[in-house]
Amino acid sequence: MVSALNITSTVADPTPLLDLPWDLPLELWPDDVIAALPKGISRHLVRFVNLGGTVIAVKETTEDLARHEYDLLRTLERLELPCVEPVAVITNRATADGEVLEPALVTRHLRFSLPYRALFSQTLRPETAVRFVDALAVLLAKLHIAGFFWGDVSLSNTLFRRDAGSFAAYLVDAETGVLHEAGLSEGQREHDLEIARVNIAGELFDLESGGRLDDAIDPIRVADGIVTAYRSLWTELTASESFPESERWRIARRVERLNDLGFDVDEISVRRDADGSRVRIQPKVVDAGHHSRRLLRLTGLDAGENQARRLLNDLDAYRTSGDRVGRDEEVVAHEWLVRVFEPITRAIPKDLRGKLEPAELFHQLLEHRWYRSQEEDRNVPLAEALTSYIDTVLRHRRDEATVYGPPTSALTLPTEVIDLEGENWRDRV
Repeated sequence: MVSALNITSTVADPTPLLDLPWDLPLELWPDDVIAALPKGISRHLVRFVNLGGTVIAVKETTEDLARHEYDLLRTLERLELPCVEPVAVITNRATADGEVLEPALVTRHLRFSLPYRALFSQTLRPETAVRFVDALAVLLAKLHIAGFFWGDVSLSNTLFRRDAGSFAAYLVDAETGVLHEAGLSEGQREHDLEIARVNIAGELFDLESGGRLDDAIDPIRVADGIVTAYRSLWTELTASESFPESERWRIARRVERLNDLGFDVDEISVRRDADGSRVRIQPKVVDAGHHSRRLLRLTGLDAGENQARRLLNDLDAYRTSGDRVGRDEEVVAHEWLVRVFEPITRAIPKDLRGKLEPAELFHQLLEHRWYRSQEEDRNVPLAEALTSYIDTVLRHRRDEATVYGPPTSALTLPTEVIDLEGENWRDRV
């Protein structure tokens, strides 16, 4: 029956998938192929699996649901929406005795991401719960702008990655989703929002019953928070705005606010009243990831939206220091990359590089240096701050990557990380 196995895959060479024990039910797969990673709650059996140096998630389900979710995730990827990467659909599975087994959907594990249950050690604190909900509200708004109805919005169906003090949310389970090319009606959006509110409240009550929720957290209030956060964001993204014709500067201000939220504007509809006294604008927001795209264009770094904003702020400040004012933006960006960012990431001991992704580590280092400078009332040198951060913070974090490097004995800080010419630019950090 092994020869009858069918693999539909997006990867160029799916043959390594053939080495997995598809003739066994997923619950019986041997420990030597299973990756011990935390996972969320799912209606289907899901297991993480080691595959040639990477980690994949395998979910047993029906063939129709597997193919539907596979196709939908591929479409969401093309739209550059935050979701897990589809790898394959496995069908025609059977045991050695000919017993038919369930088909499987294979997705790639999102590195440096964790389910919400794994993002706290003992109890979920109020500020963390709020940040989860805010991240999920942003994800939901992005999906709705693209015309995607989720149908099962929850913390369990979402993965979270640290994003410069906040979290970025990624869709994991899309089997109930539907993509509407004509966009979503208000009723569809509100239905998705109500599903989110009910599911989040249930998940938080579940944590409360297990003693893993801070006493200060009210599950109902936190769940209601996604409604408030989503509606506020949606209004900013889509609402029309009317103002006196003499205040046309408000058009640019509106675009700037949308960019600050991480969204790009495809077009703006401008209408002037018959008497010419007022102007009404209606933005059409189409793309999320404004700062991420700018950072990628300038440096080649792929980071979360908040991380990208923080790195760009650092880069922009670097441009204003020394003799860099007026120089080509892309040239200075490359200089910042090779003189500041890369030396810092190379200075991290190999056994600690699985703790955080580089962009998040850089952000946390800047935060650490700022706090130390405030506490000691002096400008702490960057090299000193890096050594302190590694010893007092980074070594004590849990690993959030899935692939770990070999251990190294000592920290070696490249001399080029100290940009003396730009030290005044660093004073604010």
